[in-house]
Amino acid sequence: MSTSANRVASVDLIRGAVMMLMAIDHVRVYSGLPAGGPTAGIFFTRWVTHFCAPAFIFLAGTSAFFYGRSPSHRDLSRFLLVRGLWLVLLELTVIRLAWTFNLDFGQYLLAGVIWCIGWCMVLMAGLVRLPAKWVGVIGVAIIALHNAVMPAVAQAMPSALGKILYIGFFQGPIGPLVVLYSIIPWIGVMAAGYAFGRVMRLDAARRRRVCFALGGGAIVAFLVLRGFNLYGDPQPWVAQATPGRTVMAFLRVEKYPPSLFYVCATLGPVFALLPLLARWHGRAAHFFMVFGAVPLFAYVVHVYLVHALSIVLRAATGQTLAGQFDTIRVQITHPELLHGSGYSLAVVYVAWIGLVLALYPLCRWFADLKRRRHDWWLSYL
Repeated sequence: MSTSANRVASVDLIRGAVMMLMAIDHVRVYSGLPAGGPTAGIFFTRWVTHFCAPAFIFLAGTSAFFYGRSPSHRDLSRFLLVRGLWLVLLELTVIRLAWTFNLDFGQYLLAGVIWCIGWCMVLMAGLVRLPAKWVGVIGVAIIALHNAVMPAVAQAMPSALGKILYIGFFQGPIGPLVVLYSIIPWIGVMAAGYAFGRVMRLDAARRRRVCFALGGGAIVAFLVLRGFNLYGDPQPWVAQATPGRTVMAFLRVEKYPPSLFYVCATLGPVFALLPLLARWHGRAAHFFMVFGAVPLFAYVVHVYLVHALSIVLRAATGQTLAGQFDTIRVQITHPELLHGSGYSLAVVYVAWIGLVLALYPLCRWFADLKRRRHDWWLSYL
């Protein structure tokens, strides 16, 4: 395998791994188990999936850098603009239907991760006209400074401008639209990922040193800043009654919107893993790469499978199916209503394994299709 192929393969590997992790959390959503606990098993099942969105969005920026090496910046801008708007449309239609299994679009629309990636791509369509290093500077500045800016945005909320900025910075409902992934913090992650493409072009030895330095630096920054409750997250941590609960309090960082601590704690290990994954070959590596090669297809199909599987599991365990078509809305707006219903964490893991095994042949088929054919529309799926 060539050096260039190794670089892309490592991106696909880690993207495939986070796709599989993401599926655990989505199975949990329909199980009725709360996201943050109360047990350590549920907490860490949720916490390991925190790696998914940052890696997914960061590597989307890196993939844009790879794409931009062949066409002109104008071609790349056009591609990002069209693909971004296409993703927003998918989120509000096809993916929204997958989450809810109903057509009541006037009552509930979800602005999830695909919505966020779509709008970030639209913004990136303008940013990529700048040199990559300046795109990276802008991205890192947004990641580092948005926690300082958000209080001022919150104070401006009563104004019309404040309501517009709300979509960019915060999570919450705006009429029927429920904003889960805000745009401003995440565009910083994607922009940083775009500039990271320059690192992926380095020779293996230099790339490995830079990745380890970035990964170690991000992890140390998280441990030090979080340990002393310095700038980087709206919620400080305090020691709890038991060591286990203290660890959970330390790791409970803000995802909606992603705080500086959250980004450092999740992207740090991703940086460190990339050079190691570049050396990983064989059947196990290929298994992950299949999911990473077709991330959008895998995402859309897996949501339909997760939702259908949850209905089957609830029917099999003798539970009522009433409200199952609105589970995702209840999980976001009133999660306490689902507690005590559904199925256990053990069932979540068994269902997740079954889901991954069912999804693999579908993703392999589509990945093979994309390799055999070069129709323009396939680049948008």
